[in-house]
Amino acid sequence: MPLIEKDTFNPKFFTKYFTKHLALACGVVAISTFNYAFDQQAFNSTQAMTPFDKQFGEWNEKQEAYVLPTYYLSLLNSLVYIGFAAGAWIGSIISSHYGRRMTIFTMSLWALVTATILVTSGVSLNKWQLLVGRVLNYIYIGMELSTVPVYMSEVVPAPIRGLMVGSYQLSLGIGGLIINGICRRTSTIPNNNSWMIPYGLFYIIPTFVASAVWFIPESPRWLLMHDRNEEALRNLTLLRGKGNEMAAEAELELIRVSLQEETDQGSWADLFKGHNRRRTGVVIGVAFFFQATGQVFSGHYGAVFVKSLGTVNPWDITVSQSGINTFTSFIGIMLLDRVGRRPMWMIGSAFCGIALMIMGGLGVPQPTSYSVSQGIVAMMLCFQFMYVATIGPLYYTIQAETPASRLRDKTVRLGATVNIVTIFVVSFTLPYLLDEPGANLQSKVGFIYGSICFLALIWGFFFLPELKGRSLEEVEEMFVARVPPRKFRHYQISENGIGSAISKLERLQDDPAITKLHVRPGDVKNAREEEV
Repeated sequence: MPLIEKDTFNPKFFTKYFTKHLALACGVVAISTFNYAFDQQAFNSTQAMTPFDKQFGEWNEKQEAYVLPTYYLSLLNSLVYIGFAAGAWIGSIISSHYGRRMTIFTMSLWALVTATILVTSGVSLNKWQLLVGRVLNYIYIGMELSTVPVYMSEVVPAPIRGLMVGSYQLSLGIGGLIINGICRRTSTIPNNNSWMIPYGLFYIIPTFVASAVWFIPESPRWLLMHDRNEEALRNLTLLRGKGNEMAAEAELELIRVSLQEETDQGSWADLFKGHNRRRTGVVIGVAFFFQATGQVFSGHYGAVFVKSLGTVNPWDITVSQSGINTFTSFIGIMLLDRVGRRPMWMIGSAFCGIALMIMGGLGVPQPTSYSVSQGIVAMMLCFQFMYVATIGPLYYTIQAETPASRLRDKTVRLGATVNIVTIFVVSFTLPYLLDEPGANLQSKVGFIYGSICFLALIWGFFFLPELKGRSLEEVEEMFVARVPPRKFRHYQISENGIGSAISKLERLQDDPAITKLHVRPGDVKNAREEEV
């Protein structure tokens, strides 16, 4: 398999897969991700607003300004992950039992409740209400994280799976750009409206998504796992488009037989048995490095840190970051199905580590000059550029495509838990690493996170498989065959296997030569025994 497939540069490579129903489904769930960016970036920006600091902060004689206490800043950016963890588990359970659409609808209604709590904190002027509102809002975000990438991975064909699942990161970038542009504008308002207006926008996206979600098809794979075969066929036919009815029927039969052949019963113990142990390890590893490599520093504390340097307008930086996120996310998701997962992970880890190490080195001489401070900000933006183009979209794609079908919800739930625990630890400790009365490392935290980036590079080389262009059933067959991670790219799937047949159907779904396939329940088992 070549590093970059030639046909992926042809616009028809993408347009032939995007039927109107698939485009609608992907569009609605992608828009739902905007609210995640709204929360993350709105709080990142408003924490640096003077009216916000005056309302919820304390007077600092040394800085001659109101500042948020270190303990409150730490709680505001770390306790939210209690809600995040709860949401990931609640969302995964609802998704597993009641469907992907029901989860998206439920989480949208919940977001409207938490938006009300946040907005009314501007009336009560109670910083603890604000904290509680943000923690509860993260239940919505956790539900989204455990559902949206899974839904995307189940409805899109293999050749564009990286593009669409990775678009989760692009949605964060677009949402962040919108909210940071608004915050840049409202930051000049000298009263509490400066931060209350951005919070009021939290109503818009959930209202739209709760209304639109019933117009998109439920995941055919989820319907098959719940023995709703007729609905599954109808939905897959809608997703694959008019004229592909026979191909959709053949693909559905192949998926059904593959599910029958899976030996996993979907228990928690199965996550750590046999070939699933490797798959679980991949999801856990990606989830850990996704949060431990420095994105919390640039994404959550970037505006506060830049404000402390006193060299650049922090809101200009947040808008710049959002612009970078949007542009580089688009580049990243376009490359996911062209370059592949492993090369992007290793290139991204290496360059992120270098940028952070340089940032740390620039902060060693004290006091830092104006030009050095600008260099520190530049390295933070360089890190952001590489992270969002590589590691960011890779996490959502890998966690959704790696698990076995019957274990996907549980594996994603476990990965989300590791993600949340890691980001909680990083978010809670970072204020004490950055400022007094803690270690006061300032930009030298780059040495810590840069080192973790290089660990991610080593881990990726030895443990991360290449799943570019593979159907979910091909992924299953390769893990069952215990293919070493470094050999996934060039591994030849048995022509008799389900995975190979589904991959051909997904790649040639608009080819009029496709005819219905007849697959016997023993075909997959025999093919897998041959591979093993």
